Amino acid sequence: MATWGALKRSYTWTAAHTPWSAWAWRNTAFSTAAIPPALPLVTGFLLLTAAPGRSGLPLLLVVLLCPLLTRLQRSRFRVLLGLDVPPVVHAHPWRTVRGLAERLRSEATRRQYAYHLVVSPLAALGAALVVLAWAGGLAGASAYAWVWVIPSDDAFPEAGWTRQYDLLTVGGALTLLAAPWMAAVLTRLDALAAASLLGPNRARELQRRVEDLAESRAGVLDAADIERRRIERDLHDGAQQRLVSLAMNLGIARATLTGLPPEAKAVIDEAHREAKEAIEELSNLVRGLHPAVLEDRGLDAALSGIAARAPLPVELTVDLAERPGPTVEAVAYFVVSEALANVAKHARARRCSVTVTRVPGGPRGDLLRVVVTDDGVGGADPAGGTGLTGLRKRVGSVDGTILINSPQGGPTVVTVELPCGL
Repeated sequence: MATWGALKRSYTWTAAHTPWSAWAWRNTAFSTAAIPPALPLVTGFLLLTAAPGRSGLPLLLVVLLCPLLTRLQRSRFRVLLGLDVPPVVHAHPWRTVRGLAERLRSEATRRQYAYHLVVSPLAALGAALVVLAWAGGLAGASAYAWVWVIPSDDAFPEAGWTRQYDLLTVGGALTLLAAPWMAAVLTRLDALAAASLLGPNRARELQRRVEDLAESRAGVLDAADIERRRIERDLHDGAQQRLVSLAMNLGIARATLTGLPPEAKAVIDEAHREAKEAIEELSNLVRGLHPAVLEDRGLDAALSGIAARAPLPVELTVDLAERPGPTVEAVAYFVVSEALANVAKHARARRCSVTVTRVPGGPRGDLLRVVVTDDGVGGADPAGGTGLTGLRKRVGSVDGTILINSPQGGPTVVTVELPCGL
């Protein structure tokens, strides 16, 4: 069964690559179509040969006809090969002086000149060879037919010529078989050259896309931070204030309504306790979204609140001569909050220290360095579900770096560096 499948695939492949197949004719037509766009340059070189003093004429022709030739080549690739070579986008139209100067100085224009001056003539030469291969192969393979078509005294060639006719027939048949593959190789090389020279620079295009993605991500992060602040304000000024008012009313009712049955007093007491617990939970939720103190008083005050609420002693040092961007401040705040939560939950530490400084970062600008150290048992592993994976993702969202040094037995040192420009 496997042998029959391989044989069937071989038959299918052979039928698709015969000299009369669509594959062969498509490549031949595409290769032959390379001849007309190369005629201006060939004409210029012929004129140069006839008049050596006019050495700049071929180059002048290509310079003047470069936009038209580029459009013709892109059309040839799109129509005959189904390959879309994207155009180079310029900032100014070519009709203006600035646009013309931009195109003459552009690296993309120089690559297009290289294609029209080097690749296009070679492709035309290869196309001429392909046409000659088809014509010569057809003429050689039909050598015996020409004996019947051309009038002759003898119906068959002389005995001494028989071997030569055999060689012509065999050679012509082999040339016919080779012509499609010549066209295919020429098509492949031409397509590779066009993708590299006629289209935009791939490295610069990727760099531009990376820059666009970085800007888009920064915009998304800023939008998310603004949305968190809005939700924090709405909860703080709306639902939290209503719960505070409810708790106050329940407290007043418990203090003033002394003649109620014990069951009613128990219900009021329970409602008052649940209202206070709801206020506490909502306060923690608001603080987790975006603490108001971070926006109002900066990172030092916000981290002081985290250190005061931690279940173990925390030594906090914040040395910032200038506040970083709001997004970086928020990321640093949550990094310290999650790191201290991990210490309290997993490290079995007796004390912890947090240091926040602003250090020069070279070409990237200043960096906000956050170092969290504890004297716990160590052995922190990001794959162990200790929350370190979340730290990595949060730091990576602003192109920051995180280094975790946690040998068995401790201490554990988490160093985070964030770009201050965001």
